Parts: sequence; structure tokens; C-alpha cells
Amino acid sequence: MTLASLSPQAALPSPSTAVWQLGPVPIRAYALCIIAGIVLACWVTERRLRQRGVAPGATLDIAVWAVPAGIIGARIYHVVTSPEKYFGAGGDPMKAFAIWEGGLGIWGAVAGGAVGAWIAARQLGIPLSVVADALAPGLPLAQAVGRIGNWFNNELFGGRTTLPWGLEIHRMDPDNPGHALRDDAGQPILEPGLYQPTFLYEALWNLGVVALVLVLDRRFKLGRGRAFALYVMGYTAGRFWIELMRTDEANQILGVRLNVWTAALVFLGALIYFVRVRGPRDYLIPLGAAATTPPPASDLSQVDLSERETPTRAAAPEGYRVVSEEQYAAWQDTGVVPPEPATDEDTRPDDGEPSEAVAPVDPGSRDDDEPAEQASASRTDRADATGARPADRDS
Repeated sequence: MTLASLSPQAALPSPSTAVWQLGPVPIRAYALCIIAGIVLACWVTERRLRQRGVAPGATLDIAVWAVPAGIIGARIYHVVTSPEKYFGAGGDPMKAFAIWEGGLGIWGAVAGGAVGAWIAARQLGIPLSVVADALAPGLPLAQAVGRIGNWFNNELFGGRTTLPWGLEIHRMDPDNPGHALRDDAGQPILEPGLYQPTFLYEALWNLGVVALVLVLDRRFKLGRGRAFALYVMGYTAGRFWIELMRTDEANQILGVRLNVWTAALVFLGALIYFVRVRGPRDYLIPLGAAATTPPPASDLSQVDLSERETPTRAAAPEGYRVVSEEQYAAWQDTGVVPPEPATDEDTRPDDGEPSEAVAPVDPGSRDDDEPAEQASASRTDRADATGARPADRDS
């Protein structure tokens, strides 16, 4: 009696085709799933950034940098950690660029995407921690959708199983990527037995991570990158045990798959960050022309329909000021930008003497050629130098 004979009649099927031709253009299921995941992640991130005060459309500006950098990083990680397929005996180096055939490492995607997001965030004047926390639930959602592409490709499955949700796997044609081999009768050829659908386990786990981040972020108002660290911990915890179930070829260290070690180390780093970093959630107030127009109320009865006839594009913020939740709520209600808190450096130099900005002015010591209004304006300019400034730092 064999394992295959113990397999139940019920089973999860797999597609025999992952590529369709639209004239001369190949439409690949894997690419469609990746694109759908990116769109969903951008939608979630945009909503969460707006709730924190970022101007509409910032997510697209960030995605222009983060998405290409993430794809490049994901492919580099895959190629570096699995070089035999491309540079080993019988390998094809040009296949390293064929990302449509599968092979994107999530660790490289996160690292590359973080670099791209950091570049965009600096240009927009948004702290990177705000972007990361806004992205935290959107990224595992994108990963869950992307795993459907692995189902179409008949890849990333586990060992043999007799479970009722065991997965049928087609024997794919190496000379015709995206299509299953067929027998003399034209039927797609299946591998013997059923297999653990590890890609499905990971997709469901990622959806659980989405719920975890949303619930705890709403409950505790996580900030300073802690929501993103929570996502990293949740994802790597699942990836650890799922990776142990996979049977596809992978490099190993001490008899354990490389990705298992990576998941454990990344989880530890995220845990240390989550425990050590403290602080309230940051909110942003736009500076410049946009600072005078707080987000509109959601009451539809207050919408001026005449504005739809002559729509105007809102001015892009010059930068952002990081404020507390209470200050942000007050700005939404009144439209008044809260003053920058005074610091010792603003009022007292290093030698302990009163600074020029607050020192009393002797009328007799002022040049008679300098009008009083000009002197007052000069003091005002110096005071403004300690006022609003774009939040172009990294967090």
C-alpha cells in the first residue's frame, strides 16, 4: 500500500496553465497577482496615511520609488540565495532576469522597498516610521494575494499528505513555462499523490497578520515603527513553521533551510525593536499653502456642490510638522497650526546669557537710521527661524 493509495478523493486542484496569450502579449497569472497585491497595499496605505495627516496622493509618490526597488531587491535575494539555477552547471544566467517565471524573496523585497520608501519619504518630508506603520497591514495583504500566483505556477508546496485539503500538483513543462506537460491523450500530467498547500497556509496566515496589526494598532495606537515591527514578528513567526514544511530545493545551513534561519533572526530583531522603542503615534500637519486647509469633515450635508463645477488641485505641502494626536485634532477643528514648542536652545545660548531673540532692546543703542518697524520685523524674522520646519527627518 502506498501513500498515493491512501489519498482521499477530495483534493485541491491546481491550474494547468499560468500563462495566456493576448495576441503576441503573454498574460501571466503570477504577475497579475503581484500587481493586484501592490494595488491593495497602496490603497490601505493611502487610507492610513490620510488618517495621520498626510496629503492625498503621497502613497503613489512613495510607490514610484518603493515598488521597483522592492522588486529588484526581491529578485536579487532570490538569485543570491539560489545561485545554482542560474550560475551552476547547466544554469542560464539570463534566467536571473525572468521574474515572471517566479522567484522573488520577501526579505529582499522588504529591504529594497524600505530603501525606496526612505528616499521618497525624505523628498516628501514624511518620517519613515509613519510610512512604515501605515504600510504595516497592507504588506501582508499584498503577500497573501501574491501567494495565489504560486498556486498558478504549481510551486512552493510541501511534502506528501493524505489530508482532505491535499493539493494536486501538475508536472510543468520546462520548455514551455507556465504550462503543464500533457500525455498522449492531451491531458495534463499530475505528480503522484497529494501535497501540503504551504502557499495557502502562508496566505491564510498573512490574512491573520493583517487582522492582528489592525486590531492591536487600533487598541494601543502604535507609533514610531512599532506597527511595522508587529507585522514583521507576525509574518516571520508563520514563515518559520511553514518553511519547515516545504520540500522545494533550497540552500541549507547546518541542515536547516536558509529561510528558516532568516525568519528566526528577523523575528528576533523586530521583537527587540518592538520592546525597546516607545512613544506615542505621530501625526503630521502640512506646511506651506496646504497648512491653511485642514482635511474636510465627512458630513455630506456640508459639501459645497458648486466646488465640483470648478475643481482645483490642492497645493502640495512644502513639508510636514510632527504633532501629537491632540494637536492634530485641534488643527482639524480650527485650522490653526499649533506653535512649535520652545526649547532651551531657542531662548538661551550655551554661556547662559539671554539670547538676542529675547534680550531687551535699548532704544538709544539702535541706529537712528533704522526705523522701529524694521527693527521689529528683524526680531520677528529671527523668531520665525525657530518656528515651523519640515519634518524631513528619519524615524
